[in-house]
Amino acid sequence: MAATRRWLERAVIGLNLCPFAKAVHVKNQIHYVVYEGDDPAEWLTQLRQELLDLAATAPEVRDTTLLMAPHCLPDFLEFNDFLDRADRVLRKTKLDGVLQIASFHPRFQFADTEPDDIGNYTNRAPFPTLHLLREDSLDRAVQAFPQAESIFEKNIETLQQLGHGGWEALGLQAPKNTP
Repeated sequence: MAATRRWLERAVIGLNLCPFAKAVHVKNQIHYVVYEGDDPAEWLTQLRQELLDLAATAPEVRDTTLLMAPHCLPDFLEFNDFLDRADRVLRKTKLDGVLQIASFHPRFQFADTEPDDIGNYTNRAPFPTLHLLREDSLDRAVQAFPQAESIFEKNIETLQQLGHGGWEALGLQAPKNTP
């Protein structure tokens, strides 16, 4: 959890990659959960429970959840395929349209980019991570930030200016005993 909090504070909030993250962070409305296993099916079971728990908890108490899996799906392509299964879990819980799942991975790579392209780092976290978000919270955030569609381009520019050396200086690498 410490590595993910450091990533959130130094990259996501510190570089303003997500202008909506700071408010829920300072209000302690982010729930952190670690799946310690290495079985994707078990991770999906925990995802289902976390989706239900988030939906059942008042947003003032828990607005969002970060579900990390430090020992599961270290290969990005396998993780990317896994996301279809995660979306099916969301639909089966009948929370599609209420919640959504965003994904982060230490080896995240956008289509048609090279693995070391600095733009990929916008979605790189220390561990494979599922970010469970409330649709209502996203809608409110977008209303407060009308140019939300420009966030992606701004993030790429920020990381291009930062460069690989700047990213490495943030100290966001996962502990050595994890994938």
